Amino acid sequence: MVTEDQVRTWIERYVQAWTTNNKKDIAALFTPRAEYHEWPYETDWIGRDAIVEGWQGRAPWQEGGWDFDWSILTINGDTAAIEGTGRYKELGTFANLWTVTFDKSGNCTVFRMWNNEI
Repeated sequence: MVTEDQVRTWIERYVQAWTTNNKKDIAALFTPRAEYHEWPYETDWIGRDAIVEGWQGRAPWQEGGWDFDWSILTINGDTAAIEGTGRYKELGTFANLWTVTFDKSGNCTVFRMWNNEI
């Protein structure tokens, strides 16, 4: 069972990795066989290397600056639901709903995001 502190720490590391776009920061979030799915986009990155590559390909999204607010909605066993709002100067504002499934060490095994422009 994942704890609230583990989830908070993971989200803070996620935001840091989004900020740095550093391969090591991104890779440290996910297990080797992790999955990353995002809707409505057709994003299905399978495996840590694919996640890092796909994530780094989104660096232009950050141009002009951005910020992200989030809160944990619930934790059920090894999975947490997180609500977030990302505001990108160049892209607009997006409401996010994440479900993140963790392994015993607190790394993500399955990441799912529903992403809606508002």
